[in-house]
Amino acid sequence: MTTIEFDNQLVKLENNLERFAYSLTNHLEDSRDLVQETFLKALTHRKQFRDNSNLRAWTFTILKHIFINNYRKSAKQNTTMDNTKDLYFLNNTEKCAASKPDAAIHIEELNKKIQSLEDGFRIPFEMYISGYKYKEIAEEMNLNLGTVKSRIFFSRKKLMQALEEYSPGKS
Repeated sequence: MTTIEFDNQLVKLENNLERFAYSLTNHLEDSRDLVQETFLKALTHRKQFRDNSNLRAWTFTILKHIFINNYRKSAKQNTTMDNTKDLYFLNNTEKCAASKPDAAIHIEELNKKIQSLEDGFRIPFEMYISGYKYKEIAEEMNLNLGTVKSRIFFSRKKLMQALEEYSPGKS
């Protein structure tokens, strides 16, 4: 196949490639970019095309591979890597900013209520919200697993009762 024949057949596939690209991306501009990348790759690697093979299948395969590679690349870019000891940044709960000006007051009030709990309830609860597992708390405090679970449950219940005025729907 000559270069001119190759180019002409490739141009004839444009509408079909655009439809296929749109079915993959569901976005018009992204699908056009995908077709453009496909044309560039097909023209760049024209010598790898075998004359007796199917140009349509060859270009659709190129398009699909470009789409998959772009998807993998974007997924990799959106992945958060935390190489710190104990995954500090992923487990850090202090990164959420207050959305309302009075949120700091509410947090301060919550901390006061937590501190007012009896030690037998407060300590397991604080350990739990710090990221300890039930089993770890039980081992650390030399308690049964069921005791730890019930103390954390009752701590939550006491805090919800003590902070009823802050619940949604209350003004």
